[in-house]
Amino acid sequence: MPEHRWLVLSLEAPLVAFGGVTIDHMGVTRDFPALSMLTGLFANAMGYLRTDWLRHQQLQDRLLFAARLERESPSSLLTDTQNAKLEGNDKGWTTRGEPEGRTGSSYGAPHRRLREYHMDAHVTVVLRLEPDSNDADLDTLAAHLDRPLRPLFIGRKPCLPSAPLRRQEPIAAPTAYAALQQIPGGRRLRAIWPLGEGPEAGEEVLRIIDLPDIRNWRTGLHGGARQIVEGFIRPEQKT
Repeated sequence: MPEHRWLVLSLEAPLVAFGGVTIDHMGVTRDFPALSMLTGLFANAMGYLRTDWLRHQQLQDRLLFAARLERESPSSLLTDTQNAKLEGNDKGWTTRGEPEGRTGSSYGAPHRRLREYHMDAHVTVVLRLEPDSNDADLDTLAAHLDRPLRPLFIGRKPCLPSAPLRRQEPIAAPTAYAALQQIPGGRRLRAIWPLGEGPEAGEEVLRIIDLPDIRNWRTGLHGGARQIVEGFIRPEQKT
């Protein structure tokens, strides 16, 4: 089996949000990063505009990744209750350095919503781009993650990384599962990997699911699901 190059990222922050499917005013978070979330994170690092939907779509279509939880605390979920009342002349600052306003006539009641966050999370991600011959290759992506063109956040704007996302050079491995195994860590860690990029049966496999984490970047709406394996991984032990 041929080997591939993989970027190794460490997503660590006081708060992270791996958003799932939002229902009404409730913004849930999954345990692992979503394909669409990582696409947005990388596009932000490379300076893509929100209107560059085709570049976002092409990046998402090429992205293949696996992730594992370095620190798992099931009770660490924080639900933030947000209440905001914006008047017609209120403005807010953006990462572009320019104020942004809103229009409309309905300002009589506050806007209320709930948003979930993981506290003190640490997730390792290995990723590659397929095919490797496009302009947005791993080296270009790595350079922009080291020196991003815009501020980075892990899922939502309050979720600022507590350390650089990239802390080591790319590694070589035949599959996403094998790449995750190369990163030293705990004795047995929960992880996800794409179907076909690791074991699909056995004691280390919990389940195979259809994960709805694909975005249609032209419409901004849900764009489908992909098959992933959820299970456990035994990484190389620290010496």
